[in-house]
Amino acid sequence: MVLARLALATVPLAAGKIYFSETFGDGWESRWTPSEWKKSEGTQGEWQSATGKWGDDSGIQTSADSKFYGISAGFDSFSNDGKSLIIQYQAKYEKDIECGGGYVKVGPKMSDAKAFGDPTEYNIMFGPDKCGYTKRTHLIFNYKGKNVLKKSDLAYKQDDYGISHLYRLTVNKDNTVKVEVDQTELYSGNMKDDWEILAPKIIPDPEDKKPGDWVDTSMMDDPEDAKPDDWVTEKRIVDAEAKKPDDWDDEEDGEWEAPMKDNPEYKGDWKAKRISNPEYKGVWEAKKIDNPEFVDDDAVYKYADFGFIGFDLWQVKAETIFDNVIITDDAAEADKFAEKWKALNAVETAAKKEEDDKKKAEEEAKKAEEKSDDDDDDDDEEEDDKEDM
Repeated sequence: MVLARLALATVPLAAGKIYFSETFGDGWESRWTPSEWKKSEGTQGEWQSATGKWGDDSGIQTSADSKFYGISAGFDSFSNDGKSLIIQYQAKYEKDIECGGGYVKVGPKMSDAKAFGDPTEYNIMFGPDKCGYTKRTHLIFNYKGKNVLKKSDLAYKQDDYGISHLYRLTVNKDNTVKVEVDQTELYSGNMKDDWEILAPKIIPDPEDKKPGDWVDTSMMDDPEDAKPDDWVTEKRIVDAEAKKPDDWDDEEDGEWEAPMKDNPEYKGDWKAKRISNPEYKGVWEAKKIDNPEFVDDDAVYKYADFGFIGFDLWQVKAETIFDNVIITDDAAEADKFAEKWKALNAVETAAKKEEDDKKKAEEEAKKAEEKSDDDDDDDDEEEDDKEDM
């Protein structure tokens, strides 16, 4: 028995699995297929290898403004049934995108990767999206053929240009979801609560109708409040003190009429005071019933097939760099990839601070120089005034 226990104790725990990973090193072009979905329209953008302004960690970059960008990579199909799924990647905006996305799509195996584009079915879409004042971190789940957006938007974290951000999505077998940006939790919750994936359990009874005598007006005019007899509603009156000018010629000027003037007695439009309606019954609502179309599903997280990951984007301003992509069921493996981001982010943050400090010092020096020139001009003017005296 002791030997058996010792033997069991030495059995290693099952290691997590990496389903896909990419650092965009040598040969990445052979692993990724550019889309030709918009090629015939002349709006298909080209991808290029780039490191960005700071650092030497190479990724893939969108190259030209106002283009569609599509590229995908396939991998051995798998299902996330009964396990966690982690999707993680880096995105860096070299400049303000103005309108466009930086998200990934992950979905079932595709038959033609060159046709990858907006019509392509996917399981999950995740990452930053912005157009003008509308900006958010997208998280869309496909459920039974329908793409379902989160009920409320997740915060946008892509405003500081030149800095790489790390996006991680974790989908668990209990239907819970966690979103982290730069290793800080942005959201955690349940798919069944925060996405309208399932039909509602309870609905208003479509057969229940508001009674004809239902009063839903809470306030009413006071029937006992009457307009005072001396209430003046005429805003303008004839000026009784006006006199026809002595030189007025009725034949040439027409019949003279006294001009109008503001009525000093005018009190405005009269309105009865408002009182609570004694017949008011409240806001009517249909009674609630069980939804006959509701079907519960304790596995909304589950997808039968994952077989590709891709970027399918429109960007008004390009030069976005993507890097260090991983799909796994093991947080430890994702953490290893996160170390690559952490090191790069530290370099970028320090370099950006140095550049910002230098720019600030130059601006302050310029202002000081301009002030000095203004002071010299004032001194010259004072000297000229003394000489004139």
